[in-house]
Amino acid sequence: MRILGIETSCDETGIAIYHPDSGIIANLLHSQTEIHRDYGGVVPELASRDHIQRIIPMIQSVMSMTGLHSTDIDGIAYTSGPGLIGALLTGAAVGRSLAYAWKIPSVGVHHMEAHLLAPMLEKEAPENPFLALLVSGGHTQIIQVDAPGHYRLLGESLDDAAGEAFDKTAKMLGLGYPGGAALSVLAETGNPLRFSFPRPMTDRPGLDFSFSGLKTASVNALKQAGNDEQTRADIARAFVDAAVDTLVIKCKRAMLQTGIYTLVAAGGVSANRQLRSALASMVASIGGKVFYPRPEFCTDNGAMIAYAGYLRLINGESEPLSFAAHPRWALAASEL
Repeated sequence: MRILGIETSCDETGIAIYHPDSGIIANLLHSQTEIHRDYGGVVPELASRDHIQRIIPMIQSVMSMTGLHSTDIDGIAYTSGPGLIGALLTGAAVGRSLAYAWKIPSVGVHHMEAHLLAPMLEKEAPENPFLALLVSGGHTQIIQVDAPGHYRLLGESLDDAAGEAFDKTAKMLGLGYPGGAALSVLAETGNPLRFSFPRPMTDRPGLDFSFSGLKTASVNALKQAGNDEQTRADIARAFVDAAVDTLVIKCKRAMLQTGIYTLVAAGGVSANRQLRSALASMVASIGGKVFYPRPEFCTDNGAMIAYAGYLRLINGESEPLSFAAHPRWALAASEL
């Protein structure tokens, strides 16, 4: 069973083909970073237009590079949400239309479900149940995964997502857009003792997050200490240390509260070196195990959509002739 996966939730067009025996047999990704860089963030209309221009040629490229024809594809999965409405509708319209033309089933996939299932594409995959830390530009959540399609939200950010806070702080430090990765690199040259930022909401019960205060702390430090290169590095170090500590503290709390000692870290921020190191140390200290997708599957991609769609298609799901996009979509509402 070969599944064509289509990802168009935000600013990356991803096309992939998944087979349960062979795994990912094709995977293409186009990033719109250069389009949005001058604006300091994603411009929804430009994102939609670029998806429209890219999606069909990329599908043709994937079919050509694999030597497959429409008759070799058994189902199509596309991102239904959450995300930018125009971008989502592009992928949904193309995916559903192709499925109709090829006379095969199609299914809409929850973007964050696909992220938390991405480690299943690796040779060493987690066993159910497990906890998932989803950290990206739009989401920061801790999810209890009892089985694919059966999820329980344990905690989430009450304001900015972790990735959003990284990018905004990087922009404030003059690192451009997207600046999360550059912020982490700059932090490596910073003095960890010069500034100490709060670890938000770690001194109270619960598993929710808040990262807006870390941005405020960074702004105040920059105003008070100056804007020289070393000061920016020291602020970056304080921000990254505080953000990583906060994520790790909440993950440890979730593991101890649930008694589930298997953790998945997924989403764009899960590729962060400091976070991976800190999570590995914490999980090892309590006798647990942590799993990650490979780096290219941490960011948005068609491979994770194809896999998540495969699970839903073999479960008997398929979309009617109509289709829908969900800019906001609770993960629990997508249960099988």
